Amino acid sequence: MDQVEEKSAYGQDTKNRLKRIEGQVRGVLKMMEEEKDCKDVITQLSAARSAMDRAIGYIVARNLEECIREAQKEGGSAEELINEAVQMIVKSR
Repeated sequence: MDQVEEKSAYGQDTKNRLKRIEGQVRGVLKMMEEEKDCKDVITQLSAARSAMDRAIGYIVARNLEECIREAQKEGGSAEELINEAVQMIVKSR
């Protein structure tokens, strides 16, 4: 894997996370089609939501890391970038 992809917020690791979430959601749909117990469906939906929350945090963190490096190269401050990242996470909830 080349260095650019490793450092990208949208690298293969991120894509793999979303593919796993996609699989979880498909599993929930299958459970619903099979009329599985409500408790089991909700448990799986909660797991998918938690995975999505972690994916959001990961993407924001990776992007923030890249933006801070860029700001430092240009002599800028990271404070505004950090505040913006925190707001993105808060809004996602």
